[in-house]
Amino acid sequence: MSRVLKTFVLAAVVSCGNMALAGHHWENINFETTRVGENLYALIAEGGNLGVSIGEDGTFLIDDQFAPLTRKLLWQIGELGGGTPRFLVNTHWHFDHTGGNENLGAEGTLIIAHDNVRKLLSRDNHISAFNRDVPALSSEGLPMITFSHDTTFHLNQETIHVFHVANAHTDGDAVVHFQQSNVIHAGDIWFNGFYPFIDVEHGGSLAGVIAATEQIIALSDAQTKIIPGHGPVGNRAELMAYRDMLVGVFNTLSALQAEGKSLQEVIAMHPIKSYEAEWGD
Repeated sequence: MSRVLKTFVLAAVVSCGNMALAGHHWENINFETTRVGENLYALIAEGGNLGVSIGEDGTFLIDDQFAPLTRKLLWQIGELGGGTPRFLVNTHWHFDHTGGNENLGAEGTLIIAHDNVRKLLSRDNHISAFNRDVPALSSEGLPMITFSHDTTFHLNQETIHVFHVANAHTDGDAVVHFQQSNVIHAGDIWFNGFYPFIDVEHGGSLAGVIAATEQIIALSDAQTKIIPGHGPVGNRAELMAYRDMLVGVFNTLSALQAEGKSLQEVIAMHPIKSYEAEWGD
């Protein structure tokens, strides 16, 4: 995919309201809990959606939102019968999914992520879409274990397969599959009900998001519960509708690219206007 097409996706297609932080009042934010399996929950608040497995082998957490919410997060996990997470998987590097890393690392939580997540969290970054500088994390917040392709956990009577999907939302995305419970945490591969944010400057691509959704669809069936990175817990049919929208956008933009349209010309044409009513945020 050309840089023009990718830049258009970043600048004109994506929706990024959920990652804006201006004016937050952390004391007013609470976690909404959705039970998706036996001792398996989705926790939804202001940033990226979390997943948590609780059992005799310990608490297994997926993502950790923002640093000011760590105490509330631990309280909520305690209400569900869990404790300080034994393991934390970061689905990618963005601050609304890794903001609690340093707090949890200081509590002894073992952090796991794709190789590229550690690389990005180890240095200062900038996300142009939000005009936001993201400082490097301290050593306590960095993943201690990284993987290039996949890794598997065996705990709480569950086989938990964590696998990388390349150049999708970012260059370090991971999907988490709870095989016995038939639950998948998609991370920011899926924004349920609205356009995605694709972090092109950190390795993301629309083609990669489409490929990743295809992988998740292939793992799922009509009973699978899928936790998106943003939006409500969904199912296979909803993810397929999202995939179909992405393919439609990709085909539309690719055709305009083939015609030699410039970025400015494409933006002026509003080529995805027909999707706005359903997918615009």
